Amino acid sequence: MIQRGEILYLGLAAGVMGSLVGGMMLGIGMNLIVGGAPVGWLLLLPAAPAGALPGWLLAKRLAAKLG
Repeated sequence: MIQRGEILYLGLAAGVMGSLVGGMMLGIGMNLIVGGAPVGWLLLLPAAPAGALPGWLLAKRLAAKLG
């Protein structure tokens, strides 16, 4: 059975890891765009979905515990 602490850990870890991944991609992409390199859009546009990926992986691992 999944315990309350595991759900709290999932939420905290997903938030922190998602912010780090998405924020780094967003920051580097914006820096490149402002610097005149259009390749920065390749980092800027997928920043939000890539930020959600760590949380999705953690939730999938926690759900595998149930099965």
